[in-house]
Amino acid sequence: MSDPVEHYVADLARALRGPTRAKSRMVDEIRDGLAETIAAHAAHGAPHDEAVERALREFGTVDELVPSCQQELTIAQTRHTAAKLVAVVGFLIICGHFAWTTERLPTTAQLMLGVATTAAALAGAALAATGVLTRWMPMPQNLPLLVGWASSTASVAMPFAALALATTAPVDTAWPLIPLSAVVAVGSHVVLAASARTCRECARLPAEGPG
Repeated sequence: MSDPVEHYVADLARALRGPTRAKSRMVDEIRDGLAETIAAHAAHGAPHDEAVERALREFGTVDELVPSCQQELTIAQTRHTAAKLVAVVGFLIICGHFAWTTERLPTTAQLMLGVATTAAALAGAALAATGVLTRWMPMPQNLPLLVGWASSTASVAMPFAALALATTAPVDTAWPLIPLSAVVAVGSHVVLAASARTCRECARLPAEGPG
């Protein structure tokens, strides 16, 4: 017969979306909390099966627990995605600046960098909001979705911007900065796209309301 506690935490883990480490830490804390509650009931004379049943009943069903857990993970995922977006776009902008110190950026690179920079600016504002405002008030409902789509947009724009920089930058100033920026931009596309997708998934999952 399967362990009901492990079955419970496995169901919870499958229902939640968020940063891997934060999610694992949360599930482990709930597992430890259940173990402590079971031990407390057993210490008062309850048989093991009854102690387990009582503990699970006290914690509530998985469906009851998901909203409050998901709210915390959604905030964490929004911050995680926003910070990643700001960092990778910032790096690409720095590479472009140093490579094009004396000449005008090509139009394609300007356009793609403009898209990525706008997305990063939105992400920076979201990062500030989740870091400060959520201490006193609920996170705006559409913020995770906004960060998710902004990150998805930037993840598409960055490789094109890097390609434009790599193929048109002056040879004497571009090496090895532009090839490096191209490699980082393409690699960041994969990582950022996955993080953005998770952020959008978090936005669609139920979260605990403000009241």
